[in-house]
Amino acid sequence: MAQRYVRVQSREGQVYYGLLQLSLDVQILDAPPWLQGQPTDLSLEPDSYHILAPCSPSKILAVGRNYANHAAEMGNQVPKEPLIFFKPPTSIIACDAEIQYPPHSQRVDYEGELALIIGERAVDCTPESAQEKIWGYTIANDVTARDLQKKDIQFTRAKGFDTFCPLGPWIVRELNPGARLQTFLNDDIKPVQSACIDEMVFTPDFIVSYISQVMTLLPGDVILTGTPVGVGPLKLGDRVRVEIEGIGRLENTVTSR
Repeated sequence: MAQRYVRVQSREGQVYYGLLQLSLDVQILDAPPWLQGQPTDLSLEPDSYHILAPCSPSKILAVGRNYANHAAEMGNQVPKEPLIFFKPPTSIIACDAEIQYPPHSQRVDYEGELALIIGERAVDCTPESAQEKIWGYTIANDVTARDLQKKDIQFTRAKGFDTFCPLGPWIVRELNPGARLQTFLNDDIKPVQSACIDEMVFTPDFIVSYISQVMTLLPGDVILTGTPVGVGPLKLGDRVRVEIEGIGRLENTVTSR
């Protein structure tokens, strides 16, 4: 099993980065792992911490319409260049936290996605050098108020509500390029989304390179790489689970705000 890098909070309220062991103990690091954090002598037992979102980024970038079949289901053409937008860091929640359905919207959708974690400062990178800037991978749900997205045209409000970026539960360093992404609702064993991540229109290294031509990416920043076909509405009480082979599962429940 790949090493799982987590961010946790102890009973005393201290926040740490660490390595999740098979025993579920967490070996604490002295800094975020992408900042050369090293193992310490401190270890937390399973009942003495809870898992947070795996990083605390300066910014979250996301790519729209990066799977051709999703672009088609939304009635759009595949963009000639990556379509990028922001989600605020305040939208991040951890695995098992609650997605809050805002009263402003009548249609909130799930969007399961692969997320990239940036490991070092990236400015004007080539696609070849951009791969070295990707420190690791995790799972995201780009929750979207679809009716507001259509109403506003631009994405800020629809994508930016608190709790609209479930992220985690941990980060892995390596990922099979053909890993399968699947999204499930409640107890249904049939996924509502299922695609291999190599079906992306723009690859992760190209995305990082493209964004780095626009803005500086900093260690710990997050990039959501787009969602495949099969997006659909959430309702109060739903449990939505996004799984990516080689990473794990990200599960959240929908509640009223």
